[in-house]
Amino acid sequence: MRHLLLTTALAVVLAACGATEGVAQSAAPAAPGGQPWETRPANVPSQTPAFPGQTRAPEVTANVAYGVEVVATGLERPWAIAFLPDGRMLVTEKPGRLRIVTPAGELSAPVAGLPEVDARGQGGLLDVVLDPDYAETKLIYWSYAEPLGEGTNTTAVARGQLVEDAAGARIEGVQVIFRQEPAMAATLHYGNRLVFDREGRLLIALGERSIMAGRVQSQDLNSALGKVVRINRDGSIPADNPFVGREGARPEIFASGVRNVQAAALHPKTGQLWEVEHGARGGDELNIIEAGKDYGWPTITYGMEYSGRQIGEGLTAKEGLEQPVYYWDPVIGPSGMIFYQGDLFPAWKDSLFIGALRDKHLVRLTLDGDRVVGEERLATEVNDRIREVDVGPDGAIYLATDNAEGRILKLVPKAN
Repeated sequence: MRHLLLTTALAVVLAACGATEGVAQSAAPAAPGGQPWETRPANVPSQTPAFPGQTRAPEVTANVAYGVEVVATGLERPWAIAFLPDGRMLVTEKPGRLRIVTPAGELSAPVAGLPEVDARGQGGLLDVVLDPDYAETKLIYWSYAEPLGEGTNTTAVARGQLVEDAAGARIEGVQVIFRQEPAMAATLHYGNRLVFDREGRLLIALGERSIMAGRVQSQDLNSALGKVVRINRDGSIPADNPFVGREGARPEIFASGVRNVQAAALHPKTGQLWEVEHGARGGDELNIIEAGKDYGWPTITYGMEYSGRQIGEGLTAKEGLEQPVYYWDPVIGPSGMIFYQGDLFPAWKDSLFIGALRDKHLVRLTLDGDRVVGEERLATEVNDRIREVDVGPDGAIYLATDNAEGRILKLVPKAN
């Protein structure tokens, strides 16, 4: 039944502007221990999860009928969405442009005043977030691949005031508040996502730049590669960061041993940071990030190298290293993540939504505390790489598609 529904959904083509039916599954939710959605063979069948339910959770549907509406078109590889107080969106485009998009889908001219980006490979203009006190400060924060000359670059985070007047929209008072060190001659695995914690400190989830010289620094506390860092809004270091005052450790580091973080969000009840990151061939991970913890890359991981060889010693667990809450093998290419707290879809409340770049759909995870107990795959009819997932002030779920002709879409309720 599930595959019949998916085949039907994939035959639906989105109109240039308008809506299409979503997958309205009528089957009863799968019981714990039921059949998982994922039935493809794992890349490394000999690897076993560290605890029940760590992968291939049972398919659990919420029986929600939804439509997919096209909000905006004409964006080049949109990467991130941030909603302004008036309902308009800030949207980053990978080549280095920031746009303001109205609820009706009108695109502004590129916002002036942003620094140059290195858009090669996986670089470019990446995440954007509003200051927690945006109404007073008008500050926005963004991350980007910063060119440094001689082929090197780094992940940088800057902030500035968004100004709009008769002359158009621009950023004034640009300040670079963080640079990942060391810089690398690489074009991959920048990560990243920006999240303000409940105290207003900025968490920056980073990649390890993919090349071996970067990968081996993921667990090195004297390097910011493969880390989650935490800074104050002005770039200074919080006094209670876990490695402040420790010799041989960078004080901005909050957690280590991550690979290529593609999304992060605060849990609405606990305030903990959850992140998703890309694995190699297998091993996409969902992690709960805690201060001072080491998440294992590359010492432990699920999956294998792209070449087919084992990664390191082929370990999936080791004392002192953290296990992912959940992992996917084969990979889905996760990117964009939100805990849904809107009122438009009551049946989806408290679900965790994650975009899938590789598998071109939206994943909904059912949680029981900090455990994944169900998985549902939605928006398969979109058939685009989903880069960003966000919730608008209207309670709709917004998606950005990672294409040369990128779009902003939204999921809305559909009458049964």
